[in-house]
Amino acid sequence: MGPRYQAKVPVARRLVSRTLGRIAITAAERPETARSVARVTACALWGLETAIVTVEVDVANGLPAFVVVGLPDAAVQEARERVRAAIRNSGFEFPLRRITANLAPAERRKEGTGFDLAIALAILRASGQLRIEITALCLGELALDGALRPIRGAMPRIRHAAARGTTEVFVARANVEEAAASGPLAFGFASLREVVDHLEIRARIAPTAAPPPAPVPRPQIDLADIAGQETPKRALEIAAAGGHNLLLVGPPGTGKTMLARALPGILPPLDDEEALAASAIHSVAGAIDPRHPVLTARPFRAPHHTASHLALVGGGSPPRPGEVSLAHCGALFLDELAEFSPAVLDTLREPLEERSITISRASGVATYPARFLLVAAMNPCPCGHWGDTGAECRCLPDAIERYRGRLSGPLLDRIDLRAHVPRVPYDELRDESRERSNLVRDRVLAARERMRQRQGRGVNADLGVAEVRRFCRVDGPTDALLGEAVRTRHLSVRGYHRVLRVSRTIADLAASDAIRDEDVALALLLRSDV
Repeated sequence: MGPRYQAKVPVARRLVSRTLGRIAITAAERPETARSVARVTACALWGLETAIVTVEVDVANGLPAFVVVGLPDAAVQEARERVRAAIRNSGFEFPLRRITANLAPAERRKEGTGFDLAIALAILRASGQLRIEITALCLGELALDGALRPIRGAMPRIRHAAARGTTEVFVARANVEEAAASGPLAFGFASLREVVDHLEIRARIAPTAAPPPAPVPRPQIDLADIAGQETPKRALEIAAAGGHNLLLVGPPGTGKTMLARALPGILPPLDDEEALAASAIHSVAGAIDPRHPVLTARPFRAPHHTASHLALVGGGSPPRPGEVSLAHCGALFLDELAEFSPAVLDTLREPLEERSITISRASGVATYPARFLLVAAMNPCPCGHWGDTGAECRCLPDAIERYRGRLSGPLLDRIDLRAHVPRVPYDELRDESRERSNLVRDRVLAARERMRQRQGRGVNADLGVAEVRRFCRVDGPTDALLGEAVRTRHLSVRGYHRVLRVSRTIADLAASDAIRDEDVALALLLRSDV
């Protein structure tokens, strides 16, 4: 090594040392309030399944970088840019160092934008700009200017955290009513700066009180508004009492849609558990009222016949609940049933039987409850006048066959009640002595109470095979009537059990402990082809 080269080495070392001294922050220069690793609690959501997530942030010496680990999806990965801009535009300093954010446990995939607030607070804590430990659950999406935006699914996340000991939650103002209704102390903030000021007691914000329940909506249609149609009204009452699926078939303009829309007026009210379960699904779907997050009336969903199977049963990435789940604990009304795509209708088979829907994707599996009462309406043929005494049908036989063939046999087998809705004579149109919905609702409530005392929770439509044998026993003559119906109508085993469940509901409406032969006869009549 020549003397000229040896003389240049110390100069190079001094230049490198001087340059690194400008970039790196040594341990001695680290703020006293900084922590090597800061932890903030958040919550992940997959369908309705929730899990506590610990957001760990390490701010270390090194070249500037920001890495998020722990199986984040694209929305969580993009949190890096949102958090960076939100911290800077909120008046804080974003550390020009190596930042690693870990979402633990790292074995489950994290989805959505609900981790932004937790990541930002953990960075401020780890870099020493926030001097207070954060013990509250933090949920929220950050805007580039530091504003705090609401997220979907706040209610099931907060309920999960509250069941595991969480006493405080920080959310956006638009989510604070959901948080307050879920149990813990709920604090709603408009921005990241407000959260930090609250933590450091510069501008404390009072917790939000639980919102008052919304007024029960008035039913759109009363049964007294519908002229005639005593048999369809009777079928509607049986469906409401026992939770049985109902199909209304008749010519146009005879009142099928009015009958279906009168159903909410005779359904029993939601209990507390049902209200929270239905509200959680609406929270995940982003369809909740921020002012009144807890539902007070049973859902009544009526999708258009052009709805896709994803809209009906749910799907997407990440999976979102469909209409069958949004109707949980309520009713799903499918008007013009035969106009739906046959492939779409067949997706209802499993939810009608299992009372839930499981959506499987490569990124994971989401299960949503789907315990709903199906009410459907359709015309008997394309022109609507097949079997109508007041108008002539113009459809060819093969057209009628194709029209009715759009409803598969397995789907029809899951519909307990099938009522014909005929044309109403003029004399019945002028008759004003019609029973109001509140009187029918009283009978429905009384029948539900009999079910509760006999079998605990649930309705007759939910009875299993063993429970059918226990609670739906019949005497000899009634059993002979059932046997004849099975032989002549070729009832399936499912159809046989469903007839017994409907018979049990009819007996409950009549305040009878035993199933009578007239109960079975009416159940068979309402299951005949229409």
